[in-house]
Order: sequence, then structure tokens, then C-alpha cells
Amino acid sequence: MTLAVRPSWREETARAAFPRLRLPAGLGLPALVTLAALLLGGLPFFRLVVAAFAPGWHFAPEAALAEIGSRAAIDATLHTLETASASALGALLVGGMVALLLGVTDVRGKRPLAFAFVFSMMIAPQVAALAFLSLFAPNSVVLSVLGLSPAPGTPNPLLGRGGIILVMALHHAPLVAITLWTGLRSIPHSLIEAAQMEGAGPATIVGRIVIPVLRPQIIAAALIAFVAGVGNFGIPALLGLPVNYLTLPTLIYRRLSSFGPAGLGDAAALAILVAIVAGLGILASVLATRRAGGKVEIERPLVPFWMLGRGRSLVAGGLWALLALKLGLPFLALLSEALTPALGVALSWQSLTFDKFAEVLLRQDVTIRAFRNSFLFAGTAALLLALISIAFAYALERRMGKLRRIVEFMIELPYALPGVVLAIACILIFLKPLPLLGVSIYATPFIILFAYLARFLPLALKAPVAAMAQIEAHHEEAAKLDGATLWQMLRFIVAPILAPAPTVSALMVFLVAFNELTVSALLWSSGTETLGVVLFSLKEAGLAGEAAAVAISASVIILAVMLALDLLAKRLPDNVLPWRI
Repeated sequence: MTLAVRPSWREETARAAFPRLRLPAGLGLPALVTLAALLLGGLPFFRLVVAAFAPGWHFAPEAALAEIGSRAAIDATLHTLETASASALGALLVGGMVALLLGVTDVRGKRPLAFAFVFSMMIAPQVAALAFLSLFAPNSVVLSVLGLSPAPGTPNPLLGRGGIILVMALHHAPLVAITLWTGLRSIPHSLIEAAQMEGAGPATIVGRIVIPVLRPQIIAAALIAFVAGVGNFGIPALLGLPVNYLTLPTLIYRRLSSFGPAGLGDAAALAILVAIVAGLGILASVLATRRAGGKVEIERPLVPFWMLGRGRSLVAGGLWALLALKLGLPFLALLSEALTPALGVALSWQSLTFDKFAEVLLRQDVTIRAFRNSFLFAGTAALLLALISIAFAYALERRMGKLRRIVEFMIELPYALPGVVLAIACILIFLKPLPLLGVSIYATPFIILFAYLARFLPLALKAPVAAMAQIEAHHEEAAKLDGATLWQMLRFIVAPILAPAPTVSALMVFLVAFNELTVSALLWSSGTETLGVVLFSLKEAGLAGEAAAVAISASVIILAVMLALDLLAKRLPDNVLPWRI
């Protein structure tokens, strides 16, 4: 005999009081994902707009418009447009050349060349700036060996507009190459074969077929480099602030450094201005990509068709020479600065010392804490995003329907716009105690963690969403027939199948977040310093050798993570790792 258990009076009361809280079957996960996207993507930028144009929740845009129209803001905007545009053009020339040489020719050593080229972008922008400063310094060991050392007391030629443009162009060139490699994969090889049958040579095919077909991707790549230049903080901070050449991100940093929370209103207005400039670039990039037309069925993707013959070694040598100028020589100068006991001392076996590495890795509390914090913040964000990416990928691919584009837009917003915009938004959200909880996470590690989760969620979703699209739905249908709940299906069916993709996502997030500076430069407080913040502070304090030791150590960690990712490549969806061309 089965006894029916009558619900308690508390359960009946709760059901009567909150009947609308129960979501229809199948809508629970999409609702949670949409809510998370709102919290991480929509809320920060809504709060930013309110702070700028409706302070105190009363519409009063006069102060924000006055700040945006101020002389300092106009000059910073012109500097931003100038450096971002010129560096984007330089990145397009360098990155486009590398993309074509590695994509359409049979040059030797493609995989290591692509790996080294992308590695030069994965290191932090402030590390790249510091390396080039060391290379062109009057006391540069590398230039001294080459007989090109400037006279003592000569200003570093990279300080100011020209240096910012040069370093940003070289740093963002891999962005262009990655975008064009994606475009090259979409060209059917049959198109090339048809041209070859008509007697067209490789140069003619590249000039009249490949480049015209890639025109939307070329425009998009240039605009991506432009947007990256607009939001770049590390390079203009190290190369521009010493000579008072301010871009919008460095102007915001200076305002907050000078006025603290009292300058938040002005900073919010400037952040809106940065978002507008970057947003126009993003919109133009999206429109350029859409003009490529619909999807094309590709029976056989493009394979290298330009056989270089005797020129293979010459072309490979030229690419390695470019990498030596872009990566090798600057880091050699940085390493020599970290290994000498004092500024101006020539590097030799007698003067070589590891004291600076011992100082920053073993003895100096602030740098030790920065390494620990960077590992903790980047690692925690990577782990959390890897876990939630499984549910997000499943919801976006299987459950969202027409709502998917809106949710994806909110998710992409913090990653697409400059980090300084997100940082200001986070300060505005968390400066006061949270509603209901009555506590504030401002000036705590949790505000940096929140910013990392919001900013790097799109990066964490790339591999899982791509993998989820390749999984057939019959596994899930069988689980439903067996009575499995959504949680059980995600845990026992979807998660094991997707496991490699979230793993690579976690490593990619760690790779980018570990050296991050743009967000943490505005959110750190005493005890929550990150490596990017400490490196910048050491350089400002005149401790170039210690800053170089921190930069080299951090870059070695980035290299180790990239090598680990490369080892996992065979278990990952195609085209997830940008250097696997």
C-alpha cells in the first residue's frame, strides 16, 4: 500500500505566494545564461552610461559633455586616433605579409614561425614596450655590440608618438595575421586550380584572386588592429606618459590617479568616449565581414600553391629576421638589463648576475605577492570560466533559439570594448555596498575577479561552442528518454565529451589574464597588485632591471602555457589555437 504524502502548509503557502517563479520546462538554463550575460555584460555598461549622463539617477548630461569636449579630452582623442590608425596600418602591412607567406607558399618551418609570431602578441603590451625601451636605450648592450649605441644622455627615441605607433604596430600584427589565416581557410582550392589551368602564375593569383577575395577580411583585420590600438594601455603608458603624450586610456588613468573616486564622473564620461571610438571600429569591422556574403561550400580548403623553389630558405630567413627584430633583439636587450648589476654596466661573464631575478622572485614582498596574485586571479578566472562554459555552450547551441544573438552580444561586449571601459564600470558598480548583502567588494580581490570573468568569458566560450556544434544531439535525446535531468545530462554526457575544449579555454584565459594590465591598473589596491601593475610601478620608480626580471619571468610562464596548449592541439577542435595554421 502506497501512502500519499501531503505537502506541508509551508510548501502550500510558498506555492500560493510565488506561482510565477516556476519557469516552463526547458527555459531554466536559458534564463540563467541570459541573467549571467546581463550581469557580466549588460549591467556594467548600463551603470557606466548612468554615471556619465544621469549622476544621482537624474538626467544631467552637461558635466559629461563638458568633459568630453574639454581640451584635454580632445587632444587625447586625437592622439588615440592618430596612434591607433597609424599602428593599424603598420600592423596590416606586417601581419598581412606574414599571413600570405605562411598561408600560400611552401616556406619551411611554418609551425614554429607561426608559434613565435603569435607568442610575440601573447606577451603583455607593457612587456613589449619595456623590451623595446631597453633595446633603444643609450646604454643598450645589444646596440653597443652592434656598434649602434646612441650617445650617453640621448633621449630614448621610442618615447612619444613614433615609438607608440611602432611598438603597437608590431604587437598587433599577429591579430591581422590570425584574421587573414581564417579568411584563407574559406577560399576553395578549386578556385586556385581553375586559375592555374588558365596559365596564371602565383603572383597573379595572389594579386587578382586571393587579395580581392580576402578584401572583407583585410578591412576587418585593419579595424581589429585599430580597436586594439584604441584600448591599449600598457604601450602608451610606458612610452607616452613620461613625455606627457596622453591617449584616452592613459588620460583616464591619470585622472583617477590624481583625483581618486572624486574623478569617477569625469572618468565615466571619458570611458564613454573610448567606447564610442572603439565601438565605431567594431561596427565597421562587423559590416566589412558581412559583406563577404553567405557561406560557401568548400570541398577542399586552400593549400599552399606558391612553390618557392630555391627561394624557400631566403623567405624563411626573412621571416626569422623579422621575428628577431620584433621579438629576439628586444628580449635580448631586456634580458641583458636584468642580468647586469647596475645601469650602464656592460654585460660580461664577470658582471653577469642573477641578483635581480632573486630579488623579484624570492626577496621582494610586492613582486612575490604580484606573482601569487596573478596566478590566483588568472587561475581562478580560468577555472570558473571553464566550468560555466559547458553550460553556456550547451545553452547557446541547443536552447537559445532567436535569443542567441542578443545574449552573445552582451557576452562579447566586455571583451570587444577596451578594458579601461570595463574597469571604470566595475568601480561604479562596486564602490558602494551591494544591495541586500550590505558589503562592498571594492578594493578587494573579488572586483578584479569579477572583471576577469566578464572580460574573458567570450574567450572561454570559443572552443566549447565550436565543439558543441560538432556533437550530435542523439546522446542528449537518449539521456532524456532514460529520465536524466538537465544537470545529470550536463554532468555525465555533455561535460565528458566537451572536456578537452574547456581545458584549452582555461589555458587560453590564463594566458591572456596572467599578464593583464589595462583592467587591473584601475582596480588594484594594496595587497592585490598584479604582475602588470608591479612591472609598470617598477619602471616608473626607475628600477628598470627589476622590471626587466619580472617581464622575462612572466614571459617564460606564458611560453610554457603556450607549449602545453600546443601539446593538447590534437585533442581540440580545428582552428582553436591561432598558431596552428
